Amino acid sequence: MFLRLSVWSRLAGLSVLLSACAAERPLECPPCAQVPAPVVSPAPTPVPGPVTTPVPVPPKAAAPSAPAATPAVAPGRLVAARWADLPGWQVDALEAAWPAWRRSCRVLRKEAAWSAVCAQADALGDSPPRAVVRQFFDHNFRPWQVRNADGSANGLVTGYYEPLIRGALERSARHAWPIHGVPQDMISVDLAGIYPELKPMRLRGRLDGNRLVPYWTRREVAAQGENFPAPVLAWADDPIALFFLQVQGSGRVELPDGSFLRVGYADQNGHPYKSIGKWLVEQGALKLSEASMQGIQRWARANPARLRELLDQNPSYVFFRALPENDEGPIGALGVPLVAERSIAVDRQTVPLGAPVFLDTTRPNTNQPLRQLVMAQDTGSAIRGGVRADFFWGFGDAAGAEAGRMKQNGAMWVLLPKGLAP
Repeated sequence: MFLRLSVWSRLAGLSVLLSACAAERPLECPPCAQVPAPVVSPAPTPVPGPVTTPVPVPPKAAAPSAPAATPAVAPGRLVAARWADLPGWQVDALEAAWPAWRRSCRVLRKEAAWSAVCAQADALGDSPPRAVVRQFFDHNFRPWQVRNADGSANGLVTGYYEPLIRGALERSARHAWPIHGVPQDMISVDLAGIYPELKPMRLRGRLDGNRLVPYWTRREVAAQGENFPAPVLAWADDPIALFFLQVQGSGRVELPDGSFLRVGYADQNGHPYKSIGKWLVEQGALKLSEASMQGIQRWARANPARLRELLDQNPSYVFFRALPENDEGPIGALGVPLVAERSIAVDRQTVPLGAPVFLDTTRPNTNQPLRQLVMAQDTGSAIRGGVRADFFWGFGDAAGAEAGRMKQNGAMWVLLPKGLAP
């Protein structure tokens, strides 16, 4: 994400197409005015951050012009700490994080630095007593405080969740909003083999004759309607609910017969996420304090004539894939199901994906302390910098009520196996 200018000069004509691949399934934090827009690498031309957001159907036009570049956020660093530095470590019910930790080990056990601690976790089984879990972490790990690039120890903690929307497998007057799969004409190129600096990034575009040009913006996707060359997984009955499904990156679609279709992030059009909450504030339509997910939804429902205008402010468009329906959570960037209130999205340039993290923040509606062990199992294009996390609240409306209002201050400590230095 953070490239030398020499690299950008070598990629001058293509930089607008580059999208930071925050993981296989990047996420967006709620599009509130207070939340920073997704970050992109410094460059003469903008670099879109991958992720989960937009919706609808736009015009088949000429290749879109380059969006304005977004200032980059430098990664953070890890500083050695003591267990006594972690507020609330001694009182957290660590056993509640054990299922999430076991899921992390499905991936981490393949790495030499983590194989021993994951083998020990396997030996303890699925439900060890609280005292055994505490002893396991105290004896096998060492805490490292996450710092921002400027050395500060506090940052932003937002929230996300798995929404439920209504839809159908067939289009009708009621179900008219497509949930698209990955389009057949979108080209995705991995340039890491040529430029190692681009390893976390991917080139997305389409062919215009023999030229590779930026892929369609959301407005252009919507304008093509049924001519847009992408499969439709299902049809939603509410464009606003669909928009926030894309913002969250995964969710469930309740079908007319009462069954469910689970969908997850598959890809993104390469354009940077832009906050519709921020746009509403700039237009004077909402106050800054009103620009939560719930506030944006209320405004959209009260102003249906301006809905298209509102949604088109965000050029980013997310494509989904159907996932098996099961009792576990949505799949995060680590490739394992997320656990409600025990999984977070992080910037993997600072926090190793899969690692245990102790989070010190507050709850959004009460400001009561939220101090507990979580697992870094996801990423997101808006999750950039050292002390920056997106807290997964779980499934449904209650989780959404917490996630939509969460913009808290927080601190983080990464737990690494003893002997493993950052």
